[in-house]
Amino acid sequence: MGAGSSLLARYDDVRGATRALAAPLSPEDCQIQSMPDASPTKWHLAHTTWFFETFVLLPRGDDAPFHPGYGYLFNSYYETVGPRQVRAERGLLSRPSLDEVLAYRAHVDEKLRAAIAQGLTDREHELVTLGLHHEQQHQELLLTDVKHALSKNALQPAYKPLARPTSKPRPLGYTQFDGGLIDVGHDGAGFAFDNEGPRHRVHIEPFAIADRPVTCGEYLAFVEAAGYQDPVHWLSDGWAFVQDRKLHAPLYWEQRDGAWFEFTLHGLWPLDMDAPVTHVSHYEADAYARFAGARLPTEFEWEHAAQGADIVKGRYADREVLHPVLTGEQDAGLFGNGWAWTQSAYLGYPRFAPAPGAVGEYNGKFMSGQMVLRGGSVATPPGHVRATYRNFFAPSARWQFTTIRMAKDA
Repeated sequence: MGAGSSLLARYDDVRGATRALAAPLSPEDCQIQSMPDASPTKWHLAHTTWFFETFVLLPRGDDAPFHPGYGYLFNSYYETVGPRQVRAERGLLSRPSLDEVLAYRAHVDEKLRAAIAQGLTDREHELVTLGLHHEQQHQELLLTDVKHALSKNALQPAYKPLARPTSKPRPLGYTQFDGGLIDVGHDGAGFAFDNEGPRHRVHIEPFAIADRPVTCGEYLAFVEAAGYQDPVHWLSDGWAFVQDRKLHAPLYWEQRDGAWFEFTLHGLWPLDMDAPVTHVSHYEADAYARFAGARLPTEFEWEHAAQGADIVKGRYADREVLHPVLTGEQDAGLFGNGWAWTQSAYLGYPRFAPAPGAVGEYNGKFMSGQMVLRGGSVATPPGHVRATYRNFFAPSARWQFTTIRMAKDA
């Protein structure tokens, strides 16, 4: 298969996967925005299409924009491209309709398939590849944003009804690693986002990392020990955060008649004490680790431990169950189930420079006030993560599938 045919097949796979994720949703589901950090499904469908139109098709001069107003509606944060809809008000966009957005997708797909068949320049090939990885990121956001939206409905509807599976985790253990100089960052072979490089050397001290995530039962012990009421466990900002929000448990947990339940993409489930705890902020993850006599790993410790790990067997969005599950050895690895918070601030590596042009705004402009997460989740498309992949969110973020992987000094 030639390069063009291979790229076209991947394009069709990724674009089709996004449409399949939206298929169980009604037009009303696709419209709502439940909080400023989330976006409507309809917006995700349109924005990922806008990316290909704006950065690949329009510079070729083959066609005019599908609609002259869509650049304003569906630009996310690219300042150099032009003004845009306020992020917190994307849910107000009742027009265009879902059908019109799907027509926009079909139009751009037809044009881009033709461009790939005609032959792309090396730069255009790079931009299409970037756009596909960008769309996979939005596939994950689509699921987490829909989950948050459905959780606000008193009927607690399921995205995909399913009976709760049973977790069977292995006993918590730690794997030891020596310290010293290590190489971190992407080595340049295959695709990587710009924030994954340049590859460079860092020094780490000997450490140990847990061989599985913290479970709901283990975290419940922190809740029941009044962990949310004791400032000794918390960073100053974290303590202010939980006090201001009046938090007492992870997002989507609720207590009914003394029993704990958790809202999932499959509906409201009794809390599985043996499943990984998820939807915790960096502040909560850090506080629990302190409570448990441990700490969060640095992103370099995590990456060092993940070298050579089996990425494929992790739990990603291709599983029937879109919720973290532990089944002993099978899910004991560092990848999948949930994004692991690290204690590392999201900063540029030595010699990092954003890509030229508007796409340089993709990652570099967010290198302030964010924390790094590693490993992927049950909402991450399979094949999308690597040992060097750096996800990042504000330390207060809880609506993503975030988990706790503890570490200790050796």
